[in-house]
Amino acid sequence: MKKIGFGGSCHWCTEAIFRSLRGVTAVEQGWISSDGENAVPSEAVIVNFDPDTISLQTLITVHLHTHSCTSAHEMRSKYRSAVYTFDDAQAQEAVQAIQNLQKDFTDTIITRALPFQTFKLNEENYLDYYYKDPSKPFCQNIVNPKLKTLLAKFAKDIAPEHLSHLVAL
Repeated sequence: MKKIGFGGSCHWCTEAIFRSLRGVTAVEQGWISSDGENAVPSEAVIVNFDPDTISLQTLITVHLHTHSCTSAHEMRSKYRSAVYTFDDAQAQEAVQAIQNLQKDFTDTIITRALPFQTFKLNEENYLDYYYKDPSKPFCQNIVNPKLKTLLAKFAKDIAPEHLSHLVAL
């Protein structure tokens, strides 16, 4: 098993997206910090995955296509657009993947590969937020459109136990 961190939109959205993928064994939702100017924690997830089932490249591709990876909007301090890496090899792979995926976007990708420093898990009642009750207004209005994008672009990567729910959206 491997792990990687992702931030870019609310951690409830990001958690639902990555929990829906085949090969993802766990998603920890909370706040991640890096170093330097990125030392203040921002909403993010740690994705535990089986690299024999889903590649880091696929995870990064999903990440970039399911949040505003080219927008330097005013909420970026809360929703830092990042791939949090756990070693130098993973950092190099993340940087290369982001560079290679630029061709998919008109505007410049602002997502950065950053070294993971710390993680604070969210409160229990907010964990698995979407899948506990997808009928909540936030889930319907904010998370569902991202899951529809996931289904449209990455249907082959969705875990079978989640596919029927996503098709019903």
